[in-house]
Amino acid sequence: MTDFFGTMRRYLLEYLPKQKCFSKNTIRSYKQALNLFVAYLRTVQKMSVFKINFEAMNRELILGFLDWLETERNCGANTRNHRLMVLRSFFDYAGILDCTHIVLSVTTKKIPIKKVPQKVVPHLSEKGLEILLEQPMLPKKTELRNQFFMILMYDTAARVDELLAMKVRSLRLDVAKPIAYLHGKGNKERIVPLLDRTVQHCRNYLQKFHPNEPPDSEKHLFYTVIRGIQGEMSPDTPAEFFKKYAKTGHRESSEVPEHIHPHMLRHTRAMHLYHQGMPIMLLSEYLGHASVESTKIYAYADTEMKRAAIDKADIRKHKESSPESEWFNDEETILRLAGLLD
Repeated sequence: MTDFFGTMRRYLLEYLPKQKCFSKNTIRSYKQALNLFVAYLRTVQKMSVFKINFEAMNRELILGFLDWLETERNCGANTRNHRLMVLRSFFDYAGILDCTHIVLSVTTKKIPIKKVPQKVVPHLSEKGLEILLEQPMLPKKTELRNQFFMILMYDTAARVDELLAMKVRSLRLDVAKPIAYLHGKGNKERIVPLLDRTVQHCRNYLQKFHPNEPPDSEKHLFYTVIRGIQGEMSPDTPAEFFKKYAKTGHRESSEVPEHIHPHMLRHTRAMHLYHQGMPIMLLSEYLGHASVESTKIYAYADTEMKRAAIDKADIRKHKESSPESEWFNDEETILRLAGLLD
């Protein structure tokens, strides 16, 4: 095995899972990208495995791979950019192990990513959210569960996997400031505060679905019962009831999209918090993003935000004159502000 593949092995089996603490899904996507790169070298460049080494790597080879992704495999700009980022990361690691490979790290960094048209993140309006949460047919037990799932997902801006992984002990309600513990990507834990109304929903849910469980119970918060056996809820379950409630909600109002996937509630919470003025850095931490770059998809101004900003700035529209500064005719104050007087 060449040094190239030996480094790749350490990168996939040691560096990503043990040092970077990446999730299995993330590591799988990195592995797929590297497999494609090797496949390109073998099939298009006609390089045998024994000839693939760091000395053979150069800018033209990497650019050829990226072009091949777009022209032969019909990959979009986002996929192309992801493959490039994986190569950057791999060559960075190679440079850490052997300084002679640093030039490859620099080379990949000088290859620009392709600009992708900014897309509006699909999310619900406040009215649409309200209608969606009214769709479960209470007091049916499973419908109450579904409603609580949606309420907790919105309040915590959790991913589906994070909610399904929650245990009873993940809710801390008997404290001054109730919180929820979420385990996100890379097994990173974050703490999310709960609203008072959400705490009440939590108590009602626990009373009906975990009536005899102690607060430190390891049982899953959300579960299904099949043939009398209680088991962990599958992601298919929320996907199905979101689909059902989207249809009934859309018939009631166009504010509810006809098709809703669970992750849209996470987007909705993020957009609502951003509209309400939460700083992007704090929003990034709240969502559990590894980088604030991931959060910037929410940082756009919609029509209403633009209109509010214009109204606020348009002094003439309200026939108001700019306020005159207190120091306008005060020479001494002007000199003091300029630092010329003590």
